[in-house]
Amino acid sequence: MKMPGNMGAMMQQAQKMQQKMQEEVALIRVEATAGGGMVTVSMDGHKNVTGVKIDPEVAGDVEMLQDLVMAACNEATKKVDEETQKKMSGMLGGLGLPPGLL
Repeated sequence: MKMPGNMGAMMQQAQKMQQKMQEEVALIRVEATAGGGMVTVSMDGHKNVTGVKIDPEVAGDVEMLQDLVMAACNEATKKVDEETQKKMSGMLGGLGLPPGLL
């Protein structure tokens, strides 16, 4: 099916931008801490936890450790979302889209 006017070229450009965005997201790496650094969680751009560091001092208190790990994971997820949004805004900002569409 032939697309009218320049639509085919625009679709190709959109596909290339989507692929580039996926590549950029894959490169994102963040680290978040909780409890003043007692727990550190590393996460990639796909929100996979890639590492956890736990201060031995907190290992004895299971409830506190659970809370700190959860807080660090939530913070890391938030950071990934922020980094992704920054990259999307940078890549798509020149398209002249209405505010709030990104």
